[in-house]
Amino acid sequence: MYAFQSRVRYSECDETGRLSLVAAVNYLQDASTFQSEELDRGFASLRERSVAWILANWRIEVGNLPRLGEQIVVSTWCYEMTRSHALRRFAIRDASGREIVRADSQWFVLDTASGHVTRVPDDQRIYLSDEPRGDMAPLERRLRFDGPGTPASPALVRAHNLDTNRHMNNAQYVLLAHDALEELGRAARPASVSVIYKRMALLGDVVVPVVHERADGCDVDLTSESGTTYALVRFDHRQEEA
Repeated sequence: MYAFQSRVRYSECDETGRLSLVAAVNYLQDASTFQSEELDRGFASLRERSVAWILANWRIEVGNLPRLGEQIVVSTWCYEMTRSHALRRFAIRDASGREIVRADSQWFVLDTASGHVTRVPDDQRIYLSDEPRGDMAPLERRLRFDGPGTPASPALVRAHNLDTNRHMNNAQYVLLAHDALEELGRAARPASVSVIYKRMALLGDVVVPVVHERADGCDVDLTSESGTTYALVRFDHRQEEA
């Protein structure tokens, strides 16, 4: 298991003074990135070999998010790796050790020269941990939406939305989906967020969020102008808000 300590910064808080959803997602990404850098398996090393880890889907379960100034510990561990994929868990714990955010995720290795998924290199098994997956709901493998949905304002992918793989950062899809819910008056603090990434959004692309309401939450289809899906995002409401 890899872990690092941090303190909730003002720039990471939403209007309630708590860690924002997108900041929490960024912390999870930072954990796996820091681990890669410390093991000399970071993006520069992978780029030399024309490969990159890409996130296919994840489920993030959200508890009581910490307030400004609170101490947190962010951890991650890979509990399964095959020749085709890796499964990685994440957690954010408060100062008492209580797990307040947890996530499960599936990753593939991309051959950046061909643009196709390739076999996981043998040296990546260094990430494997003895830590178990733990008690979490299963990853969503498919999301189906009913009806045409309600479009929200389109968003242009700009340079500040990109990551080192030159496509829109994983957390930015969550942010665009959440912004769409706010625009349509459907935003609520979620109990969980599931994301399935279908296609990379690149610089200059236009992303059109289409919101589908459910009895227990909202789904957002992040599409291109022609209707091709970039990512599917599911927000499950807390039980008292359903």
